Amino acid sequence: MRAPHFHHILETQPAVDWFEIISENYIDSQGRPRYVLDQVAERYPVVMHGVSLSIGSTDPLDFDYLRKLKTLASEIEARWISDHVCWTGVAGKNSHDLLPIPYNEETLKHVAQRVRQVQEFLEQPLVLEDPSSYVTFANSTMAEWEFLTALTEESGCGLLLDVNNVYVSAVNHDFDPVEYIENLPWESIVQLHLAGHTNMGDYCIDTHDGHVIDPVWQLYRLAHERTGGVSTLLEWDANIPDFDTMHAEVLKAKQLMQGKPITGDLPATKPSTSVPHPPHRIEHEVN
Repeated sequence: MRAPHFHHILETQPAVDWFEIISENYIDSQGRPRYVLDQVAERYPVVMHGVSLSIGSTDPLDFDYLRKLKTLASEIEARWISDHVCWTGVAGKNSHDLLPIPYNEETLKHVAQRVRQVQEFLEQPLVLEDPSSYVTFANSTMAEWEFLTALTEESGCGLLLDVNNVYVSAVNHDFDPVEYIENLPWESIVQLHLAGHTNMGDYCIDTHDGHVIDPVWQLYRLAHERTGGVSTLLEWDANIPDFDTMHAEVLKAKQLMQGKPITGDLPATKPSTSVPHPPHRIEHEVN
């Protein structure tokens, strides 16, 4: 739910199943954004998606922020609260970016403990999204999908599988996106994300500023089949088009859900779980 579409949504009450909001856009707002959200929440299911939890940081959890999340979730009857497996800052400084974490036992123990604390405070399971990333860590000892699987087992959290992020990271780090999806705990996945990205040649950037590409749609087909069909959301965060254009893009997901080929901007594809392997890229590691 984006501000450029507020008027259209209120005036036409479009035939969509549900909306996702960026939590931070509403937790401190009592102006028009909050008015619009209250109107939408009366008519549609809403889920909350945050970017400030910083679950991987070593800073103490921000319970003032969590209190605001909990209050908003209660007031709009949010179906769930999600964020990202990342950190956003340290020593009280916010980078305003979703930064990667090393995937090892020490980090797993740290993040799982914090997830349990958050869930206890919110009094509901937390849903966490796989991030897109541009570097890996030399001291990682497990694959990202292994880390996410272990995190759900240790903490009981749910997963938000961003299919575009899997593809972007697969290109950037030269792993098989099919292997990633096949080895996730499907029963823990409660939501899927789709988005566009920017291909820079040697790497991809998760820009959310265009249409979903065909290899990502193919990965989505696989994810949808493996999860048995869970809630799907299209993200479009920059160069936001009119509502009807964005709605047409997300309806492609509904076509795939119904076993139909995609029509519209992308060529039709036969039902298949085969996804082209991203080209080889140089692995970037940091200590």
